[in-house]
Amino acid sequence: MSDHCEEQQMEAEALTAIFDTAFTIVKEEQPFEWIVKLVPIDTGDDDDEKDDPENQNHVMINLKITLPSQYPELDLPVLDIEILKGLSLENKEELLQMAQDEAQNNEGMPSIYSICEVLREWLCDNNVKGLDDASMHAQMMRKQKEKERSKQRAAQEFESQKKEEDVSQAELEEMEVRKRRAEGTPCTADNFRAWKLQFDAEMMERQQQQKLQEEQTITKKQEKLLAKKQVDKSGRLTGYAQFSDKVMGLSIEEMEQAAEHAQVDEDEYDDEEDVDNLEDLDEDLFDVDDDLDDLDSSDEDDLEDDEEEEEIDI
Repeated sequence: MSDHCEEQQMEAEALTAIFDTAFTIVKEEQPFEWIVKLVPIDTGDDDDEKDDPENQNHVMINLKITLPSQYPELDLPVLDIEILKGLSLENKEELLQMAQDEAQNNEGMPSIYSICEVLREWLCDNNVKGLDDASMHAQMMRKQKEKERSKQRAAQEFESQKKEEDVSQAELEEMEVRKRRAEGTPCTADNFRAWKLQFDAEMMERQQQQKLQEEQTITKKQEKLLAKKQVDKSGRLTGYAQFSDKVMGLSIEEMEQAAEHAQVDEDEYDDEEDVDNLEDLDEDLFDVDDDLDDLDSSDEDDLEDDEEEEEIDI
């Protein structure tokens, strides 16, 4: 038994487990032939569900499959559609084309289940009465519905493709990063020259930034010192400020008036000093009187002495 034959038998077992009685093996020798009955809604064997209007299947097909000996690696399955209910020949051609396209998309791997899913999805979307009606009105209605379904499918495919592209782009970028990390960058003369230029530019920029920071630091220190000096001299007036038109809210005229009042106060102060000097003078005069008294008493003493001398002479 070849590997392809064994793989085909394993696929048949999987389809039997999925579709149960809807899957039939027509030929058990290569080339294998299978039939899968496809309906929009799987009602099973329950008669009550079959009679329920909501579960009625208005369309139904058989998918006939013939497997070449080199399927799935080298050959595609041979497919055919058998209409069982509610479909026209145009529908059959459309379904057959869809099945073949899906088989082509899954080339190299088992594809029968994915083909069945695509066909069953179409049957679910078109599970209405009258698809086999060949009248013009029915055809127009079918075309209109088909356009709407095509738009919906296109929108869904666009969104799905967009998501896949986003994921793929992210994966590619991650793979590229990992590849660069694993391989590293080969050191060549051109690479080294480019790296050296970039390194020198970065070092120059760093030095300039450092110099700028130092200058800013020095400027801040100078500003602090200047501010401190201004605070120390905040209570002092400069020469210009003293002789300007406005000094602490005073005009030159007001300053002159203030100076005159100050002169008057000084004169008064001088007068008071003169009075004090006069008082001192009076006291000195009193001291002179005392001296005169002393002189008078001394004269009297001298006279008495002279008289005594005269008496003695006599």
